[in-house]
Amino acid sequence: MPMTMTQKILAAHAGLESVAAGQLIEVPVDMVLANDVTAPVSIVEFEKAGMKSVFDKDKISLVMDHFTPNKDIKAAEQCKKVREFACSMCISNYYDVGEMGVEHALLPEKGLVAPGELVIGADSHTCTYGALGAFSTGMGSTDIAAAMATGRTWLKVPSALKFVLKGKPQGWVSGKDIILHIIGMIGVDGALYKSMEFFGDGIAHLSIDDRFTIANMAIEAGAKNGIFPVDDVTLSYVEGRANRPFTSYEADDDAVYDEVYEINLSALKPTVAFPHLPSNTREVEGAGHVEIDQVVIGSCTNGRLSDLRIAAEIMKGRRVKKGVRVLIIPATQQIYLDAMREGLLDIFINAGAAVSTPTCGPCLGGHMGILARGERAVATTNRNFVGRMGHPESEVYLASPAVAAASAIKGYIAAPDTL
Repeated sequence: MPMTMTQKILAAHAGLESVAAGQLIEVPVDMVLANDVTAPVSIVEFEKAGMKSVFDKDKISLVMDHFTPNKDIKAAEQCKKVREFACSMCISNYYDVGEMGVEHALLPEKGLVAPGELVIGADSHTCTYGALGAFSTGMGSTDIAAAMATGRTWLKVPSALKFVLKGKPQGWVSGKDIILHIIGMIGVDGALYKSMEFFGDGIAHLSIDDRFTIANMAIEAGAKNGIFPVDDVTLSYVEGRANRPFTSYEADDDAVYDEVYEINLSALKPTVAFPHLPSNTREVEGAGHVEIDQVVIGSCTNGRLSDLRIAAEIMKGRRVKKGVRVLIIPATQQIYLDAMREGLLDIFINAGAAVSTPTCGPCLGGHMGILARGERAVATTNRNFVGRMGHPESEVYLASPAVAAASAIKGYIAAPDTL
């Protein structure tokens, strides 16, 4: 039976020759992930079930990133609960203030995900790891509790959509613009419980960070996961990080897809998603004059070193528009160090931006950079739902680091080539 890339990974983990869309399977997991918001719920369920030990202390990752450094007493209590659990269970991959990062940037950086692996996490953006040719998806905290105890989970095999990327992105177009274009094209439920699988010669022109961004936002189209083929770019990234055997899978040539979309990357332009859905997209040059109060450059979507380099290139020698608040949030401690060594932080601070320790922070309205009534923000984050970054009458516009940086300088949504 012909299978997609996702289906091949699931079949291999289930110990089956093949699987079909809609089939229910039970599979072992290679990594279980939770954070300071979702892990406490999992731990409560774990304890209620009478579990005394985890299935593998090296295959669980607990990352304190959403409300950390702790914004209030409740956040502190949540982290304390996870910290004590990690200690009692001797969890190897526990990351707290000073060594943590935004989870979906941190795990690949630490080599905790490799091609062909199966990763589940109590966070919807766990689908990020499809950039490495892994099957990864978000689940509820109760499912995560069961997986921490047994090392197994159940899944319904998804059908798939095929995206053929052709050509080379031009100008300031990046992975963020590509995925916003796709979500705008198919809608926020256009890939509901399906696998978004990417193919085509255009992939060779996408950095690993572009792929992380695209896979990260597969969930914004309702997808079960997003996944890229394993190539030299992938292997170069995992080399020296994931130092263990892994298997790369390829879709069969005659695999069945619900729909096939062809996208000419060379025709795309910088794109922005207007409130209050990631699918409400427009090209930046046609966005109109939208004045802003804040810019956020960071998150599990666009807080990597390449993102900061792009922002710094635009902001170097310039000043943030008076009255605009700009937050720069490196996604991990390593990215923070690398940016500092390259002088990027000097550029940001001299431009009038504030640089933060790694954290999800304002992305989910957690802390730092919360919006007041009527305020507007351009953010490199992944969601712009009502009240996502603060007051329900505030607005979030999703964009790439290049557009965010240019907008910070202009004081309104702007394309980089207008500076």
